[in-house]
Amino acid sequence: MRKELKPRDHSLILKAFRSYLQFVNSGLYFRKEHIVGIEKVPMNGTPLVIVSNHQNCLNDPLSVAMNLTDRRMNFIARANVFKNPIAGKFLRKLGLLPAYRMSHEGYAAINKNRETFDAAGQALCDGETVMLFPEADHQDKRWLGNFKIGYLRIAFEAAEKFNFERDVMILPSCNHYSNYFHARTDMMIRFGDPISLMPYYEKYKAEPRATMTEINAVVREKIKELMLHIDDLEHYDQIDFLRESGYGRKYAIEHGYKYRYLPSRLLSDQKLVAALQEAHKEHPEQMEQIYADTAKFAEESKKLRIRDWLFIHNPKWPAVLLRGLGLLALLPLFIASIIPTGLLFLIPKIFLKKLIKDHMFNSSFHVGVSVFVSVPLCLILPAVLLWVFLGTWWALGYVVAFPFMFVLAWNYIRLFWKFVGTCQFVKRSNREAVDKLRELRTSIYNRLDELIK
Repeated sequence: MRKELKPRDHSLILKAFRSYLQFVNSGLYFRKEHIVGIEKVPMNGTPLVIVSNHQNCLNDPLSVAMNLTDRRMNFIARANVFKNPIAGKFLRKLGLLPAYRMSHEGYAAINKNRETFDAAGQALCDGETVMLFPEADHQDKRWLGNFKIGYLRIAFEAAEKFNFERDVMILPSCNHYSNYFHARTDMMIRFGDPISLMPYYEKYKAEPRATMTEINAVVREKIKELMLHIDDLEHYDQIDFLRESGYGRKYAIEHGYKYRYLPSRLLSDQKLVAALQEAHKEHPEQMEQIYADTAKFAEESKKLRIRDWLFIHNPKWPAVLLRGLGLLALLPLFIASIIPTGLLFLIPKIFLKKLIKDHMFNSSFHVGVSVFVSVPLCLILPAVLLWVFLGTWWALGYVVAFPFMFVLAWNYIRLFWKFVGTCQFVKRSNREAVDKLRELRTSIYNRLDELIK
């Protein structure tokens, strides 16, 4: 009889830390997480390699790990995050393994990957799950880079240890975010259909490299279908601006999609991007002019500090005054909420620009600082002090109220800046500039409607 695979279990300490991570990541940082296709994930104990796009650094693997809690997860991550010996040991305990890249660590370090591949292969042989990102680095656009085939080498080597008698599965997936850089936004994980390697075993024995190249192309195409992939990098900024603007909202509603529901919005955005790229092939001159006008509209809007949603709602002074009165009425609640949660906002702001060069690390930095600094100072330490000096119920009440205070403070700040933007929009001094911008926006939308029907 075939031996049942039994993945290693996490220690009690790691389980507790994982729950804490889930509270910070899923409870505080993200407003909502959407998991699409989780029923396609093979059962725990199946040797499984999850392969995904990579666009948001730490948040990509962390969100998957927080939502697949029934299994032992192993991640292959860039080696430079293991430089600190203490951090490296801790990361390995969490299931991370280093990947050495010639472009970053040099040719001499490549041989160290053998140890990583062996550890990942052993995890698969134990029925565990390995997740990696075959682009070998994160992207700074909603675009899928070329894939390395290391993940298939790991998978086939594990199959070889099984004497090719047990199936090893590849699971395509994608991570998608409503916004890469802001907290309290939505994210989603979308799983595709798993790919069995067993039908390829005989071909692999005869032509290993060709077989892996063939499967790699299939896996990459599957992931590209799951995510928002913008091929036209020359006009990427304009396409991305249009899909996030009122035109993307209008397109979604007209085509029966739920604009504010991220899984539905992704489908609408995929359709809109495909339509824009097709229109450019069929009407290159008209689309070039539209993209030039879109770039101009985006630049002028930024100068005037006007967000596109203001053209949709077109607020007047009575609405501005009403919003101002509402903010004034909520000010005492905001003050009561920002006092205990303020460090969650301040600490990342203080160090972000000094420490982070690559802006795609912004969200990861926010989560990391929250986990190890802000939340301990704002939540854990005060709760302990309340428990010591006032009793259990005071401490428990503070812990329960803390997430609500953070959300209230965050939304108040967001509404305040929307109020400032609304005031800027209705000011008489810039009325002529706003009217010209509105005309340009209407012209862009009308021309697009004619070209992408």
